[in-house]
Amino acid sequence: MSGHSKWATTKHKKAVIDARRAKSFAKLIKNIEVAAKMGGADLSGNPTLVDAVQKAKKTSVPNDNIDRAIKRGAGLTGESIEYTTIMYEGYGPNGVALLIECLTDNKNRAAAEVRTLMSRNGGTMADPGSVAYNFARKGVIVVPAEGTTEDDVLAAVLDAGAEEVTDEGETFEVITEASDMVAARTALQEAGIDYDSADAAFVPNLKVEIDAETARKVFRLIDALEDSDDVQNIYSNFDLSAEVQAELEAE
Repeated sequence: MSGHSKWATTKHKKAVIDARRAKSFAKLIKNIEVAAKMGGADLSGNPTLVDAVQKAKKTSVPNDNIDRAIKRGAGLTGESIEYTTIMYEGYGPNGVALLIECLTDNKNRAAAEVRTLMSRNGGTMADPGSVAYNFARKGVIVVPAEGTTEDDVLAAVLDAGAEEVTDEGETFEVITEASDMVAARTALQEAGIDYDSADAAFVPNLKVEIDAETARKVFRLIDALEDSDDVQNIYSNFDLSAEVQAELEAE
C-alpha cells in the first residue's frame, strides 16, 4: 500500500483535485450505500458504515448526500441498490502488479471498460489468480502525521492487533488483519488520535521499487482506470524511493 499512498500524496500535492472531485464523491457514496445495505442504517451497529461515512466526511462529501446514501442503501427510500463487486487482475508498465476492484451495476460494461483502459495505457490483463496470490486482505488505517508521532500511533494500536505502522511522510499507515481493523481504529480513537480512513484493502506481500519513468507510466494508467465510474479501488505492488518521489513532486 505504501506505493499507492505515495502516489495519492503526489497527486494531492500537484493539486489535481477539481476534475476528480465529483467522481470521488460518487465512489464514496457507493461505499456508503453498499455498507448500509449489508449492515443497516444504524451506525452504532455497523462498523463498515462508520468507516465509509468517516472517509466521505474527510473528503468533504456534504452531510445531506451522506444521509441520503445511507437511507437509499438501507432501503428506506424504496430505491433498489444492486452493485456487484468484481476483481480484475493485470500488469502495468514494467510488470507492476495491479488488482482492479470494480463496484458496478453492469458487469459487461465494467469488463469492457477495464480491458480498453488497460490496453490503451500500457497495461495487460492477467488470468484470475496470477496476480492476486501476491496480495493479502488487510485492514489499512491512515492517520495524519500532523500532531502525532509514529511512537504514539504504535503505542495506541500495538495491543489491538496492529501488525505494523509505517511512516508515509504526511501520514502513518497502520496495517492489521482485516478482522482486527475495527479494534485498532477504536484504540486510536480512545487514545485521542484522529484517523483519515480505515479500509479493508489488498496489501502486496512484496513491493517492487520503480524508477520515475516507470512511475509516470503507472500513474497514467491508474489515473485512466480511476476515471471509470465502475472502478472503485486499485491496488498495486510498486514502491517509490524518497528520491523518485521528490523528483515526481517537483514536476
